[in-house]
Amino acid sequence: MELNEAKLNELLGKVVTEMGAAANGPLILLGDKLGLFKSLAVSGPMNSTELADETNTAERYVREWLSAQAASGYVSYDATTNSFSMTPEQAAVFGDAESPVFMTGAFYAITSVYNDAPKMEKAFKSGEGVAWGDHSTCLFCGTEKFFSPSYENNLVNHWIPSLDGVDAKLKNGAKVADIGCGHAASTIIMAKAYPKSTFIGYDYHAKSIEHARESAAAAGLDNISFEVALAKDFPGSDYDFIAFFDCLHDMGDPVGACAHVKKALKPDGTCMIVEPFANDSLEENLNPVGRAFYAFSTTLCTPCSLNQEVGLALGAQAGEKRLREVATSAGFTRFRRATETPFNLILEARA
Repeated sequence: MELNEAKLNELLGKVVTEMGAAANGPLILLGDKLGLFKSLAVSGPMNSTELADETNTAERYVREWLSAQAASGYVSYDATTNSFSMTPEQAAVFGDAESPVFMTGAFYAITSVYNDAPKMEKAFKSGEGVAWGDHSTCLFCGTEKFFSPSYENNLVNHWIPSLDGVDAKLKNGAKVADIGCGHAASTIIMAKAYPKSTFIGYDYHAKSIEHARESAAAAGLDNISFEVALAKDFPGSDYDFIAFFDCLHDMGDPVGACAHVKKALKPDGTCMIVEPFANDSLEENLNPVGRAFYAFSTTLCTPCSLNQEVGLALGAQAGEKRLREVATSAGFTRFRRATETPFNLILEARA
């Protein structure tokens, strides 16, 4: 078959771009851990010597690091002054941990994907799953670091107010469960915002629950607790509000989990399902956001579900239609998209 040279060059150009992105991933982690991005965002423009002095790092390494970031478009370079700086947009993505679009957490999780590649090779051959807790520990901190900025900026300000009557209940004092809470970024944000309400975080990963307890204690919160439990049999009843944050698709039996949630809710209670943004068909998801989520889904979400009972394996691009089927199969009769972001669907299910 004869090659089309123009198409070949286009593809090779894309692959070279991807090579550079993959090779730069560890440098993004270094920039975050060593404070290089943050210092440049706050104190720039700076040359490599100035940045190295401010961050107590070696100039020669910093010079090469800055060159890689400038070539990536992640920092800006001024050839007339031989200095580097960050635009407000670059700082929002890499230099400001409080920004709603702070993205470095994803690269911590990507480290886990590479470390765990041998496990995935075995899974591809056997068809068996890989438990969430069996991944490299950088996955857990990366997940927290990636999702926290979005939760901080959206959960209390936009997502909960988009639900019917939930904000008022939480302000007056309600009983809340956060299912699959992980390191509890979402639980802690809600507990701080609604001091009259009581929050319980459940997760089947014991080490995540240990971390969650430590974080809640450090925050000085007394309206929050955590327990190791499965989504299908967590204890308690008469909850006013129960939430799943970016985890329902990871569960082996999401229908069973939703059915248990319905039983645990008060008759007028609400379940909020936060899921990765996706349209309902593959062709609609063939875009940069879908690409990233399909990749994570292949190595993290799908194997996690396949490792559990039922193993429905919804994947991280399930879409609203499929999630509606899960919720209604579990017994919920009212289901709607309450709001959305470029990265998340916020869905409301009620009895």
